[in-house]
Amino acid sequence: MRVLLVVVALLFGGPASAQYMGNWTSNPYLPPAPMQPPGTFNNPYGTSGNSPRLYDNSGNFRGNLNSNPYDPNSVANPYGRYGSPYSPDSIRNPYGAGSPYRQDSPNNPYGSGMRIYR
Repeated sequence: MRVLLVVVALLFGGPASAQYMGNWTSNPYLPPAPMQPPGTFNNPYGTSGNSPRLYDNSGNFRGNLNSNPYDPNSVANPYGRYGSPYSPDSIRNPYGAGSPYRQDSPNNPYGSGMRIYR
């Protein structure tokens, strides 16, 4: 029984020692995310060490939520893996992770969105 609980916690618990900040979604019917301090997501100096991180429902990392176009893992980097409109891992790709037809896409108005952790 303990093994099952550990497996469930690892699969659905999110990253270890990370604070859950809510879901990023365009679904108006889901409850709102908890309030965050001003400047949490629009940090132009954000890095992997000080930015909220985005994860899909499978636990795959989908980028740092900051406005730094030079951060290689930022969703604001148009040439990076998580910000390019051509990368399958980017939420800015309408045919990849950002598809409005994916259940966990933040662009799906009826989906669950992606989880945000600090």
